[in-house]
Amino acid sequence: MAWIRTIAFEKASGKLKKLYDRVKGSDNNVDNIMLAHSLRPHTMEGHMTLYKYVLHHSANTLAKSYLETIGVYVSMLNNCEYCIEHHAAGLSRLLQDETRADDIRRALEENAPSRVFQGKELAGLIYVAKLTNEPSTIDLSDIDELRQAGFDDGEILEINQVSAYFAYANRTVLGLGVDTNGDIIGLSPGDSDDTTNWSHG
Repeated sequence: MAWIRTIAFEKASGKLKKLYDRVKGSDNNVDNIMLAHSLRPHTMEGHMTLYKYVLHHSANTLAKSYLETIGVYVSMLNNCEYCIEHHAAGLSRLLQDETRADDIRRALEENAPSRVFQGKELAGLIYVAKLTNEPSTIDLSDIDELRQAGFDDGEILEINQVSAYFAYANRTVLGLGVDTNGDIIGLSPGDSDDTTNWSHG
């Protein structure tokens, strides 16, 4: 579960219960990463809002499967098994192609995205790896390379924000010992831009 105390769904009340009712899956299941916020419900609300807006907002123009790939890659670079398992399953669901999903996972595990991506998509993943591993070395030339590869500035922002979100999520998980025990792997909120709608699918 987690190394800190958490409040179970059945014992929640007040604001926490309302948030649990918004984020729960089947059988009142709440992902452990959300349970880890239970002593400070306002941080759960902030986390889920950021997650939905960065990864699942309809105004994003990059494919959701590519954004999910970024999340899997950042999580691998940070050795965050929890996020890898959840988001690799989510990627497979989005691609609807298990072979492609498995090929991507193996290539990213070996830090070899060039085996499965090329051109624009590969350039984005090269930036993702540099931002994750050596953020202080990023400079204008990295942004110019993304532009030259074909990304517009809004798409560059999407890549940056998904990378930054997963750095946050990975450190939440790794720093609090969150595991996948009892989680339903691979669920995610839908496309709704309503931050109060956290329904899973």
